[in-house]
Amino acid sequence: MLRNAVHLATLGVRQTRVTNCLPRLPLILQNNPQNAINVQVARDYAKGKDKKKEKGGKGKPGGKVEINEQQLREILNLDGLNSQMQKSVMQMKDDFVKHLSLRSTSGAIDTLRIKVDGQEHELQELAQISRKNPKTIIVNMIGFPQTIPDVLKAIEKSGMNLNPQQDGTTLFIPIPKVTKEHRENLSKNAKALFVKYRDAIRGVQNEHIRKLKKQPELGKDDAFAAQAQVTAIADRFISEADKLLASKQKELLGE
Repeated sequence: MLRNAVHLATLGVRQTRVTNCLPRLPLILQNNPQNAINVQVARDYAKGKDKKKEKGGKGKPGGKVEINEQQLREILNLDGLNSQMQKSVMQMKDDFVKHLSLRSTSGAIDTLRIKVDGQEHELQELAQISRKNPKTIIVNMIGFPQTIPDVLKAIEKSGMNLNPQQDGTTLFIPIPKVTKEHRENLSKNAKALFVKYRDAIRGVQNEHIRKLKKQPELGKDDAFAAQAQVTAIADRFISEADKLLASKQKELLGE
């Protein structure tokens, strides 16, 4: 190979590829500078194969769960389940009417929950409530003056945008104007109430599922099917509550 390299140099070849003899080549050519070889070192790199990652397909959602009331009645108190969940929806609807009106009314103030010494009472149980004029509500606390701080705290946290003024044992509550900020606050309070009652419905659901799991005579397949049906019932009531929320927020925001 060395002879071939020198031979190529004498023939005037300007470029060649020399591999194993590179360290010794300059010594051979130093006496013949006129025939210097422009040596280029080439290196071949093996190209690795691209690895393609297979992406798993997303699972398709399961179909609609069919509720077999007859079978459910045999293993749980279906009427009690429906009653508890329906109660949460109705309580939420009632709270929407009482506490989330654009105009604060004496009716909303009447049922405001006041926490006193660890127990809750409606404001109308602690005070005499009346209207001085269409723009002012009067709350007379002469019967339970010691609860005034608790009442003021409850009014502040009610989200009704009220700013009561105290004069002795009497509270004067101006009814605020309907502003964009007031509407948005009421809408947020509506969402908070929805979350509260949604969680209550889920609580009823989980309670009944726990009871199902404690029935050893119930086969795995039957237990799984029953749990899915209980969850579907809860979803139905939550969907109903969600529609009420959407309607209430639309009303409050003036959309």
